[in-house]
Amino acid sequence: MVLIPARMSEAEEQRWVGVMLEKLAAQENKRMLGDAELAERAEQLSDQYLGGRARPASVRWVTNQNTRWGSCTPAEGSIRLSHRLQGMPEYVVDYVLVHELAHLLVPGHGPRFWRLLESYPRTERARGYLEGVVAADRLPHLPAARSE
Repeated sequence: MVLIPARMSEAEEQRWVGVMLEKLAAQENKRMLGDAELAERAEQLSDQYLGGRARPASVRWVTNQNTRWGSCTPAEGSIRLSHRLQGMPEYVVDYVLVHELAHLLVPGHGPRFWRLLESYPRTERARGYLEGVVAADRLPHLPAARSE
């Protein structure tokens, strides 16, 4: 939904909506990292939040993870992120990366693992965002309104 002042003419409204859509598209494209950029981002996050101790052999997007946001195989040093994260806020993708990087150091979800994630300041916010996405997916979807 877009709120527009009532004083705007229809032409101004159309122009403004066009400008806003262009800005949103630019932000979306900026957030769409390729595999190489994703690996670079993982290295930066490891340095910043895990003392550089987590060094994955590979980091990539995958399209076959529909029930998980990410996965890690510590023995191979591989991290995979669900394509469903693409276009989500940067702090959410960063959280999932830090989460999977932490698994390179601690395999399970015990207290040691969660202590590592405490270093990422947006952990709770990102988890809340992802929980909201999951909850919204479970809502019954209403048919789209028809424009007349």
